[in-house]
Amino acid sequence: MKKMFGFGRRAAVLLIALCCWFGSSAQELSNDVRNRIGESLTATAKTMLRSGKIRIDSVAIQKKRIELYASENCAYIPFREDNVAAIYDSIRAILPSDFQKKEVVLYTEGQPIESLIPHPLRSKNDRKLKRFTTEYDYPLVIRADVPYEPTAGLAGRHIAMWQSHGYYFEPKLNRWEWQRARIFQIVEDLYTQSYVLPYLVPMLERAGAYVLLPRERDTQEVEVIADNDTPTAAHPVYEEQAGKHGWTTGDSAGFAYKQAVYKDKENPFRTGTYRQTKSVSRTSDAGEARWTLEIPKSGRYAVYVSYKTLPNSTDDALYTVHHKGGTTRFRVNQTMGGGTWIYLGHFEFDANTQSDDSNVSTSNDSQALVTLSTLSRKEGRIVTADAVKVGGGMGNIARIMPEEQRKPEIDYQYEVSGYPRFTEGAKYWLQWAGFPDSVYTPTNLTSDYRDDYLCRGLWVNYLVGGSKNAPDREGMHIPIDLSFAFHTDAGTTPNDSIIGTLGIYYTHKTDGFYPNGTSRWLSRDLTDLVQTQIVSDIKALYEPNWSRRGMWNDSYFEAHVPEVPSMLLELLSHQNFADMRYGLDPSFRFTVSRAIYKGILRFLAFQNKQEYVVQPLPVDHFRIRFCAADSAELSWQPVDDPLEPTARAERYILYTRIGDGGFDNGTIVEGTHTRVKVAPGTIQSYKIAALNRGGE
Repeated sequence: MKKMFGFGRRAAVLLIALCCWFGSSAQELSNDVRNRIGESLTATAKTMLRSGKIRIDSVAIQKKRIELYASENCAYIPFREDNVAAIYDSIRAILPSDFQKKEVVLYTEGQPIESLIPHPLRSKNDRKLKRFTTEYDYPLVIRADVPYEPTAGLAGRHIAMWQSHGYYFEPKLNRWEWQRARIFQIVEDLYTQSYVLPYLVPMLERAGAYVLLPRERDTQEVEVIADNDTPTAAHPVYEEQAGKHGWTTGDSAGFAYKQAVYKDKENPFRTGTYRQTKSVSRTSDAGEARWTLEIPKSGRYAVYVSYKTLPNSTDDALYTVHHKGGTTRFRVNQTMGGGTWIYLGHFEFDANTQSDDSNVSTSNDSQALVTLSTLSRKEGRIVTADAVKVGGGMGNIARIMPEEQRKPEIDYQYEVSGYPRFTEGAKYWLQWAGFPDSVYTPTNLTSDYRDDYLCRGLWVNYLVGGSKNAPDREGMHIPIDLSFAFHTDAGTTPNDSIIGTLGIYYTHKTDGFYPNGTSRWLSRDLTDLVQTQIVSDIKALYEPNWSRRGMWNDSYFEAHVPEVPSMLLELLSHQNFADMRYGLDPSFRFTVSRAIYKGILRFLAFQNKQEYVVQPLPVDHFRIRFCAADSAELSWQPVDDPLEPTARAERYILYTRIGDGGFDNGTIVEGTHTRVKVAPGTIQSYKIAALNRGGE
């Protein structure tokens, strides 16, 4: 017993000595060094953003390595190679001499800070990195008459995007209302559209991307639909030319507009039929479907088509839109996107309604006409034809208070919003566009408010389902590259200071990977690139004191549900006067939208191992000088972008309009001036767009 006691005592003394040695160092690191490191990190963060106080929450000391674990707000720092090196230098300078030779690793959000440098901004990239690339034979839609190809832009990319909230039905109050407050002459439900629709979406499209939105994009209150199920005897709005194979009715459901109002879970894409035939490779064998639309008011309208996706669908269905400016052709990949509205573009149309005493339209030469040819580069594929939609229209989804909440003395009725469809929330567009009720009403009609923000991420997953990016999901087989949520709801300040820009992403879902095996940390890369670009451009052009807020790795539904790299942007606070001094300026909106486009471009170029070029700015000093009675010279000047060296105009596109017609598809011009013929007695209009390999 004595020997055992003696050995135990010596072991205890040794253990105490070891604990004292490690304990004193750890204690010194905890109480003094930890605080100093935290203060150093906080000071670094304050030079770039508002992050709050950063702490060192824990330390792990190994024989040759010391690991420091910082609070999550340390991850708000936009890490780059230079500031990462500076951070480690400052930490080593603070550490006691006993730790100077150890390797130092600083963690935040469970990651070493060097791993949070966006991959496109690293001088050396990991060759083993699995990128979020999208592989397919043909994109969803190609505009065949564009006289250029953005080889260093976004050609072939598919982007899912939405502009925050929308008008919605509040079941508890039995009324339609805005989701956000009206303040500073705006409501967020509409305000975000003033960035997304006129600026951001066209920038992405002119770089070659196809952009999908879960809300109506056309602000026209008029909507006209032509469909194979509802032709009229006086004017058949749907017609067919048989061609080699002839047309037959498909075996499953298609679209039919059988009622003016849709309730609960009624789906217009499950109440009709569609037509089908086989593709041919010779022009003489081609058949055609034709939709003639009666436009009641002249104006600019969006054109949508619908079709059915079948196992042997064609990937290059040839649609032609006849409009005031001539004709524009599109190749549509019918192997994806069937059973909903697929956007082709905006076009000018004349009114061509029937007169009361004649079956002849008032302006036959400029009828709104859409055709679908069976001509294809591949013989024997299935071509399907369903409906064509022109214009945005008024909301036609009717809602009513749930039965269990109704008072017996009140006669409740289904009510539509009474507003144009583009003002409504995503939930109602998705029902009108044929998506499953599991997508647009995950609450089973009990909460339209929750449905509207829940459905956006679910919509992304349904789009991408069945593609190589999410092969095990049900969906539309569209290879979505990323999703982007645009919001402006960021609180207020009492002292008239700017709130600024916040980015939100999410990485902690399941095992941290997307269904195609890529890391969810790509969402942080996307968020960092876009947020950095926005703040940098605003500071350079508008407000040096613009605030960069955090990058939150948080479980916001619109950020964590999509199975593709995703970002939720809170650009500014529409409730805050200092922010809205800039937010009401259209040129500010252009700059912000261009910054978002540039961030997305850089992200996708890296993911797909492509060179990128930023599309040029619009031209300036455009003028017309008459040279003779029958000719004029057009001249202009390019505009250099001081924020982007690649954004230099290389060529130009001249668009022409005769009389009150529409603009044509454009002609390439190499220099900064050109001569045009002038026809006596006509008004001729021109517009010039700058062009480079990044787009228009």
